Amino acid sequence: MAVTRNITATYRNPGKTLRGLLALGQREDRALAYLMAGCMIVFIAQLPRLAREAHLTGEELNMLLGASLMAWIFIAPLALYCLAAVSHLIAKIFRGKGSHYGARLALFWALLASSPLMLLWGLIAGFIGPGLELQVVGLLWFVVFGWFWISGLIAAEKAPQ
Repeated sequence: MAVTRNITATYRNPGKTLRGLLALGQREDRALAYLMAGCMIVFIAQLPRLAREAHLTGEELNMLLGASLMAWIFIAPLALYCLAAVSHLIAKIFRGKGSHYGARLALFWALLASSPLMLLWGLIAGFIGPGLELQVVGLLWFVVFGWFWISGLIAAEKAPQ
């Protein structure tokens, strides 16, 4: 199934979608591709906000873009791998039977599947700026991301992979 179809299916039933992704077999390259695509989309979502910030403060846009690129493409994937490992260990405490791969896939897929809301957040941050609208969309993204991640982690930890 196409990634875009899987993303829309995730908004209907995140656990079922992740079980379908796990049924495709353990492919670390696929998980890494989901992670990097999600991080790239989050970086792209930052562009309007960074352009607005550079314009309003007089800072150098290239410096802001470079820092954001470094954070989202090089540092965030490492932090997300660590977060996935910790979530798997916590699931083991609650008698989870899944694998580290399932926990990684649940987190990485949640980031990618919730990225359309992050793009909306970036547009609001760039064109409207700080305010209630930005906070509401940010909270919506956080809730949706958490829903996708927890639902996927529960699905991944139910059965051994």
